[in-house]
Amino acid sequence: MESIFERLWRLGPAAFVLKAIVAAVAADGLLLGFILLRRFYRKRYFAKRDTRVFELRKDWDRLIAGEIPYETWRQNPFDRRIVETIALDALEAAGAEESTRLLKFLRTSGLIEKRIYEARTHTGWRRMRALVALGQTRAPEGIYALAQGLRDRNLEIRLAALRGLGRTASPQAAQEILAWVGEKGLCVPALPLQSALIQCCVERPQILIAYVQHARGALREVLGRVLGEVATPALSVDLLQFVGDDLDELRAAAARAMSHSERGVAFTALNELVRDPVWFVRLRAIISLGQLSESRAIPDLLVGLTDSHRLVRFRAAEALVEFDMPMVPIFQKVVATQDRYGLQAYLTALENAALREKLEEDLQSGAAAGDAEKMHLCNILRMGTLSGEDPAMVESAPAKSAFP
Repeated sequence: MESIFERLWRLGPAAFVLKAIVAAVAADGLLLGFILLRRFYRKRYFAKRDTRVFELRKDWDRLIAGEIPYETWRQNPFDRRIVETIALDALEAAGAEESTRLLKFLRTSGLIEKRIYEARTHTGWRRMRALVALGQTRAPEGIYALAQGLRDRNLEIRLAALRGLGRTASPQAAQEILAWVGEKGLCVPALPLQSALIQCCVERPQILIAYVQHARGALREVLGRVLGEVATPALSVDLLQFVGDDLDELRAAAARAMSHSERGVAFTALNELVRDPVWFVRLRAIISLGQLSESRAIPDLLVGLTDSHRLVRFRAAEALVEFDMPMVPIFQKVVATQDRYGLQAYLTALENAALREKLEEDLQSGAAAGDAEKMHLCNILRMGTLSGEDPAMVESAPAKSAFP
């Protein structure tokens, strides 16, 4: 009797086509079977998980309080993952009292120590998962393990460790990050590094000063941006060295810190920074001048009122409106600049502060005594334009600059 192989041999080249068709059908069948089996398994897994989550949720308060022995769920990896996930999710939205309670539970149950051990010993995605969970806890004892993750060769793991350190918002974490970038340089994208340092340095921004002084290139630029965001008046003396720095962010940081420093030093530095070629440095200088609230700042604020950038003009106008002194002399100086954009910014600030009617009353009371100049100022206030300008042309004219 002729076998199947002999029949295939007589087919010649068609045998190879038939074999390929059979192999493809078999492969498709196996793939379809795998997909169906995987779906069945996942359906059972999620059903089992939902049931177990519901059971744990019913006794969640007793479980957190330790009334249910930890051994009843901690020895089971399935239950342990569910409990940890629920606790970390609750920690994200918890208030101060609830956060303390959840963190105590994570400590006493040993879940934090377990994640610290995994972050130190595991590699690859297991280490990254441990670092992410450790960062969610914001526990100070996890800072050193997270700092070790910064030196991993995998970029994703380094980023997970960096974000975790940022979430702790701890000066100790900032020191670990700064020591790492001082050793390795800028080996992660700038934005995550900047975000983590801003969160960690808010409490003690002075730790940045020494690193900014010795950093170079792109790293110094990132640290300068961070210092510009977290600088406080307590750093005013330390930041004087950056008033003439080549880096824009450091000049902006110096301008921000001058708002509550010694008056003589502050006005000298801000007088220079208000004429800086970079708009956000001028903006910070104008804001600091407004916070000083002294009449000798008015000339520099008038310079800001004629600035080419819209935000600088508006901030200067707000500072002039908020001065605790008669508004008429200031309005006279604003009109004397003969800058229609500055005038519009000042009038907008008056409207926002609900002081336009008060200024008009002051001008009218002076005009009643026969003051022609105040009558002229009153007309400018009502028309919203300088003398000789057509209001329609002012409204349609392009501004000096738009937002960058």
